[in-house]
Amino acid sequence: MIFIQLILAHLLGDFLLQPNSWVADKENRKLKSPFLYLHVLIHTVLSFIFLWNIELWWVAVLVGVTHLIIDACKLSFQNIQTKKRWFFIDQLLHVAVIGGVSFYFNEFDFDFLKDEDFLKVLMGALFLTSPASIFIKLLLSSWTPVNEQAGSLQTESLSNAGKYIGILERLMVFTFIMVNHWEGVGFMVAAKSVFRFSDLAQAKQRKLTEYVLIGTLLSFGLAVLTGILIK
Repeated sequence: MIFIQLILAHLLGDFLLQPNSWVADKENRKLKSPFLYLHVLIHTVLSFIFLWNIELWWVAVLVGVTHLIIDACKLSFQNIQTKKRWFFIDQLLHVAVIGGVSFYFNEFDFDFLKDEDFLKVLMGALFLTSPASIFIKLLLSSWTPVNEQAGSLQTESLSNAGKYIGILERLMVFTFIMVNHWEGVGFMVAAKSVFRFSDLAQAKQRKLTEYVLIGTLLSFGLAVLTGILIK
């Protein structure tokens, strides 16, 4: 399958065969860096090797040329503040090119979008992201504790970390249920207890501990209930 072959070539070329020194030189010298063009050449050669079909030489060249254009745009427009954003844009565009080539060869079958079971699972997964976070936040709104200790657990936490942790844990619980591995749910509860509640015990704030406990149980409960309903 061309998509898999080109993705393998991309992973090797962009990550395993690109030293950090090359990345630093490209960021400093941008389009004047010789490593940019060596990097593109490696991608082109890897694409040709993985395709291993002389008739598809133009695909390898296309991948190399588009890789050069995308990397050149990233190097030209990114800065310290936007570096992370441009990394994901860069990777998304590379995958989009590979997907476009695969689509040209009719490798993608979109019949799964008409599959009722797939749509149910997708609906459940989407619900457990931001919609579930809003539900839980509203249910807990009347119990939001005030952190009395300056520089304590809440002020030291990462921005929106709790929200994303909740989304990830619900999606993992949902996945375990979908693949009939309920023991994974127990593992998630145990892991959350060890890492979260040990810190809360040190904080010695009963209201905060109860608030987090209720939120955790609601989060897991919603994920389990959603999984059962979808099943």
